[in-house]
Amino acid sequence: MNISEFLIHYGWIFVAIIALFLYKSILRVFFGMVIVPENSIGLVTKKFTLSAANRLPDGRIIATKNEAGFQAKTLAPGLYWFMFPWQYSVYLSPFTVIPEGMIGLVLSKDGDEIPTGRILARKVECDNFQDAVKFLENGGQRGRQTGFITAGSYRINRYLFEVNLVEQTLIRESKVGIVTTMDGAPLQQGQIAGTMIEGHNNFQDIDTFLKNGGSRGLQPQVILAGSYYINTWAIQIEEMYMTEVPIGHVGVVISYVGEDGVDVTGESFKHGSIVTRGQRGVWMEPLGPGKYPLNKYTMKVELVPTTNLVLNWANARSEAHELDKNLSTITVRSKDGFPFNLDVAQIIHVPANEAPKVIARFGSMTNLVSQVLEPTIGNYFRNSAQDSDVISFLTSRKERQDSAKAHIKAVLEEYNVNAVDTLIGDIVPPEALMKTLTDRKIAQEEEKTYETQRMAQEKRQGMEKETAIADMQREIVKAQQSVEISQRTADSVVKKAEGDATSLKLQVNAEAEATKMRATAEAEATKLRAGAQAEATKLNASAEAERISKTGNAEAEKILAIGKSTAEAYQLQVEAMGGDNFTKYKITEEIGINKIKIIPDIIINGGNGTEGSMNGLMGLKLMEMISDKKTEETGKAE
Repeated sequence: MNISEFLIHYGWIFVAIIALFLYKSILRVFFGMVIVPENSIGLVTKKFTLSAANRLPDGRIIATKNEAGFQAKTLAPGLYWFMFPWQYSVYLSPFTVIPEGMIGLVLSKDGDEIPTGRILARKVECDNFQDAVKFLENGGQRGRQTGFITAGSYRINRYLFEVNLVEQTLIRESKVGIVTTMDGAPLQQGQIAGTMIEGHNNFQDIDTFLKNGGSRGLQPQVILAGSYYINTWAIQIEEMYMTEVPIGHVGVVISYVGEDGVDVTGESFKHGSIVTRGQRGVWMEPLGPGKYPLNKYTMKVELVPTTNLVLNWANARSEAHELDKNLSTITVRSKDGFPFNLDVAQIIHVPANEAPKVIARFGSMTNLVSQVLEPTIGNYFRNSAQDSDVISFLTSRKERQDSAKAHIKAVLEEYNVNAVDTLIGDIVPPEALMKTLTDRKIAQEEEKTYETQRMAQEKRQGMEKETAIADMQREIVKAQQSVEISQRTADSVVKKAEGDATSLKLQVNAEAEATKMRATAEAEATKLRAGAQAEATKLNASAEAERISKTGNAEAEKILAIGKSTAEAYQLQVEAMGGDNFTKYKITEEIGINKIKIIPDIIINGGNGTEGSMNGLMGLKLMEMISDKKTEETGKAE
């Protein structure tokens, strides 16, 4: 398709567009037609006026009475006539849209002057700044406005107003908003913050706040967690964590704002002013465990532990509360001039109802420790050590601990603090002195050891003696049994001998008696030997000598008993056989026992005349041999 064909087919469209444009232009020029779309407003500027009375006053830029210039009245969406282009200029401006979570802060470019001393223009009725004529006619002031617009769409005359978008103010959980106002009356003399103002809905209605006498600067009231429409030109908010009082503590409130209170403690307490809640000073009623939305710039909360509190005077130990982090081991000097160190632990308790008095007196628990506990306990132990030497101090530790407890308890009661206990920990005497004490103790322990060993030896000796006696007793019993057996044997032999001849009976009796005597002697000898052995364990040489002596005596008694028995036997035999017969009998017995030759190997026969003489010679020789034999036996016995 060529150009001519295209124009034939589609040329009418171009003609219609041109005709429409010419039609609108004709309407605009000759009839002053203006069309404002539904999503816009028309901002009007009047180019000129023929009447001098319709000129803007000096200092004004927005016309409210049809003066030449920017017009306060805007054109809402729709069709307007007689807005001739040579007289009026219409600018189509989109609606002002405030998104969710935002607010619009308004700056007015025209209006009355803000009074001296103020920085924000007060709110006037003007349909959320959509009616510029009302704003100016009702005394609206130029500059930053206290009023603002929230989320939505607005027909704002941008010739008069400038809108700045800011986010809503968000206070998160467990936090509070500390408020400082930029406008308002000056603070009262001597105050660091304003007074409590009601009706401003958490500072979202700043005009009500100012109308009710709100002051500029720090405010005692805080805002809690949540979202707020806050005019950040009027209000500055600092987000802080809530004040937390842990379990086992109370919070003593020190208020820097409020009226001067009257001391409620009376005449007895002269160390500070304690007032009721809401007044300036230390509050009589402390805060229990929990979270509190307090303004940390106008109030201070001193935490006071109500549980037992342990404070350590030790270099290597400190509790979690750290109140004793600056305390150290106490160095003292004894009466005998020795310096030594000791660790001390003090347990205290501050009653909840006494906590405000402690804070009013000292300001904080740290000051209580540094101003009272540290000098009191340190000086007490230094003074106590000077009255005693090191050894006495060590040995009387419990008594000194009890004395320190009583003294410190009496002192702390004057400061409304309970002293629960005072404990003396590690005591480190001088090294040289400790060596002396250690050596002395070792010597004492060695002496005890030696004494114990001596007693053990004595017990061991006693045990061995008893053992020997027991062993000897066994031998004695055995000997007694042997005697009894021998006695019975002898009795048996006697009974048997009674059936024989009288001589045989006497002989048996003699032998039985001899056997009995021998058994008795042997038993006695065994008894003496056992006793000698036991005594030898205790006393070595003396026991041995005693044993030899008793053994000899036993042997002597044995020989004596044997000889006595033999003599008695001989006597009985003589009585039984007669003297001559017994002599012949014994001679014959000896000849047989000793194998004595009666007949010489060579006999010199001297004839009949000499027979009697030879026989006599032989008899003499035999008697001499028997006599020599008896003498030899007697010597052996001795």
